Amino acid sequence: MIELAPLWLTLQLALSTTLILFVVAIPLATWFSGRKTLLKVIIESVVTLPLVLPPTVIGFYLLMAFSPNNAFGRWLERWTDMRLVFSFGGLLIASVVYSLPFMVHPIRSGLSSLPPSLKEASYSLGKTKWQTLLKVLLPNIKPSLLTGLVLTFAHTIGEFGVVLMIGGNIPGKTRTASIAIYDEVQALHYGQANVYAVILLVISFAILLILYAFNGKTRQVKFY
Repeated sequence: MIELAPLWLTLQLALSTTLILFVVAIPLATWFSGRKTLLKVIIESVVTLPLVLPPTVIGFYLLMAFSPNNAFGRWLERWTDMRLVFSFGGLLIASVVYSLPFMVHPIRSGLSSLPPSLKEASYSLGKTKWQTLLKVLLPNIKPSLLTGLVLTFAHTIGEFGVVLMIGGNIPGKTRTASIAIYDEVQALHYGQANVYAVILLVISFAILLILYAFNGKTRQVKFY
C-alpha cells in the first residue's frame, strides 16, 4: 500500500505554483511582447535561464539564499519568523522560479501573434491598457493561456532536483511523488515505485491530451 501524502503534496504544489505564475506571468508577458529594450532582453534572459540550467544549479543557489547562515535567509527568519529551507513555502518559491518560463513564454508568444490593429481599435473605443488586456487581448489567446497553465502544472508535477535541494525529504512536508519514487527505487521497492510512476504518467498524459484536444479544436479550419 503506497502513501497518498506525496501525491497530495505534489498536487498542492503544482496547483499553487500554476495559480501564482498565472497571475505573475500575464503582466510580465505583456511587457515582453512590447518593443524590445536592453532591460527587457536582460530580464527575459534571466526568466528563461531555468530552461537551460540544470535544476541542481538553481536549487543550490536558492538553498544558499534561503539558508539562515546567509544574510537573506537570516533576515527572513529574524523579521518574519519564516524559514524557507526544508519547508513547503521554500518548495513553492523554488517551483515558481523554476517553472516561470513555462508560463511566460506561451503567453508572450500568443500576445505577440495578435495584430496591432486589435489593440489600436480597443484604445480608439476608450478602453484603458488593462481593460484592453483583460477584455480584448487575453480572450483572443485562450490556447496560449491553456498551454501555459498545462505546461506549468505538468512541469511542476515532475520536479525533482530543485525540490530535493530546497525541501529535502521530509515525509508529509516536503516529500513529493518524484522523491517518493526515488526513495522506493533506492529501497528496491520497484512495485511501489511503479505505482507512483504510473499515477504521475497518467496525470501528465491526461493534461497533455486535454491541451492538444482543446488547441486542436480552437485552431480547426473550416472550408465552406
